[in-house]
Amino acid sequence: MTIHVVGNVCVDTSFRLERLPMPGETLNAAAAGEGVGGKGANQAVAATRAGASVTLWAPVGRDAAGDGMESVLSAEISELRLSRLDLPSDRSVILIDRHGENVIVTAAACAEAFDPLAMCPLASTWCAGDMLLMQGNLGADVTAQCLKAAHAAGLFTVLNPSPLPAEELDLAAVSLLIVNRPEAEAFTGETHADRAADRLRAMGVATVIVTLGSEGAFVLDASSWLQIPAEKREAVDTSGAGDCFAGTLAGLLAQCVPLPDAARLATRAAGLAVGRAGTRASFPTRAELAVLTKTLKLENM
Repeated sequence: MTIHVVGNVCVDTSFRLERLPMPGETLNAAAAGEGVGGKGANQAVAATRAGASVTLWAPVGRDAAGDGMESVLSAEISELRLSRLDLPSDRSVILIDRHGENVIVTAAACAEAFDPLAMCPLASTWCAGDMLLMQGNLGADVTAQCLKAAHAAGLFTVLNPSPLPAEELDLAAVSLLIVNRPEAEAFTGETHADRAADRLRAMGVATVIVTLGSEGAFVLDASSWLQIPAEKREAVDTSGAGDCFAGTLAGLLAQCVPLPDAARLATRAAGLAVGRAGTRASFPTRAELAVLTKTLKLENM
């Protein structure tokens, strides 16, 4: 099975601060850094490190930033399908306080213009039994069309709709929905994860996972529900934790790891990422994921 990750790539510029600034306030950062990010790229890397076969379909500009991102990502993702657009490559600025909380602002001209079904041979490359993994960075109509086409072609479709689109999103073509607590509430109006998951399944989603930050995750499918606790860790940087969870989970599911075990491992992987600085750089390595997998197998014996 191949995971087709369709999403965005961007240059991440991060600033570490004692606290987040107030409106109109200027603060000096304790540290700054730059790297390759974007939810599509992040999740593709996490799935690859989990051992899955991954193809990343994403747009970049015809500029030096696009060249640099291609060079970095090609070292991790063997099937890299970047579409070059006559636009500046996307960029994000991430502010992180001493508690690890963050705010992010993104300039997303490439992601907003990207239509993979029209611009790429995506639909002629995927096969029945493959997986489509998408996020919320592309246009809502484009996302819906990709999910519908993939579902009709026999793919297992995974959606992590962050950031949430302003338009209502049809979830009927989604096999697995991964949302955090605020996103679940935005979809359903329910503040409790279990009730929100019930409502989301009623909207046509086969399986729902609501991630709960330091409280772990709630998993609901047609036959069972599961509350997964998170290990207690000091948060250094929460940016990218959701991408680490979604990508790791997808990568494990693509290798036929049962959903409960995949969700437990993804929760632990995200916990490791939260305890480190950076987004993609904080994700567990293949070796670290192997240790987590061995530990879980011993616990299940």
